[in-house]
Amino acid sequence: MRDDKKKNLKLLVLVSIFLAIIVVSLGAYTRLTHAGLGCPDWPGCYGMLDVPKTTEQIEKAQQAFPDRPVDTEKAWNEMIHRYFAGALGLFILAITFLSIKNRKEGTPVFLPILILLVVIFQALLGMWTVTLMLMPIVVMGHLLGGFTTLCLLFLLYLRLEPYRVPGGDIRIRRYTRFGVLGIIILTVQIALGGWTSSNYAALVCVELPICQGNWIEELNFEESFDPIPPQRNSYEFGHFEHDERITIHVVHRIGAIITTLYLLWLTLSIFLKAETLFFKNMAVAVVVFLIAQVGLGISNIVFSLPLAIAVSHNIVAAGLMLMLIALTYSLARKT
Repeated sequence: MRDDKKKNLKLLVLVSIFLAIIVVSLGAYTRLTHAGLGCPDWPGCYGMLDVPKTTEQIEKAQQAFPDRPVDTEKAWNEMIHRYFAGALGLFILAITFLSIKNRKEGTPVFLPILILLVVIFQALLGMWTVTLMLMPIVVMGHLLGGFTTLCLLFLLYLRLEPYRVPGGDIRIRRYTRFGVLGIIILTVQIALGGWTSSNYAALVCVELPICQGNWIEELNFEESFDPIPPQRNSYEFGHFEHDERITIHVVHRIGAIITTLYLLWLTLSIFLKAETLFFKNMAVAVVVFLIAQVGLGISNIVFSLPLAIAVSHNIVAAGLMLMLIALTYSLARKT
């Protein structure tokens, strides 16, 4: 692959990564401001390409959707998210086209096609989020789809980057499998966070380290993780009872403790045994994101889920995952 073509593709992927971070952030903002149904239809808003603004447009929207009063602030939150998501889809389509076009020159093809398929499914999840009225399993899936898109784009960027670690550092290559396990554990924890958020269980436990009162007696695992909810007109603000929400929140907290301990062990082991500054710095970077994430999680409880901290909790989770992917990929491919 010629240097100019490779450079252009890498730049396109890099821009897409930043755009994906924005989309994930806007998705969290939309969810946390309860704007997931700010537009009751899809892909437009009250039958329009943008938010109803004039008195005539608002009256027309109310007639078309009498059960969903127009809230322009929530509608704009939702539509801005959709605009950025649509732009990201176009960028990924361009990446896939260029990758296929230059496949004979060594450009990865499978990964761009996979990313495109994920984005198409992500668009369907976005539609189902609205048409199925914020069904929790769909909302959580939409969150994971956004994270998956971002991570695959980042992995593609790493594939296009020909760096190698000076000296090799073969001795720590055996930690590759532990890095993969760390990615799996972190993915489960992010999914638990999505399940907690989509079921409005973030504030049912207001004390640290686990929950207030005799929370053990309130645990109810029988239905708390049932992906098929009872039939309802809307799942906005949740459908679970108090004990089920406590169960969801407690499992997320315990998952956070397990994830933190495992990643601390992994990064400390790599830091102590690595011979190169590169891997020591990578381990430190993961720990920095991990500490920030734990701090944000605690702040969400102490300060009762302020919007800025709650959105940052999503963004830093994405950053932590990217750092862990970079570390694991480097262990596998660059040592």
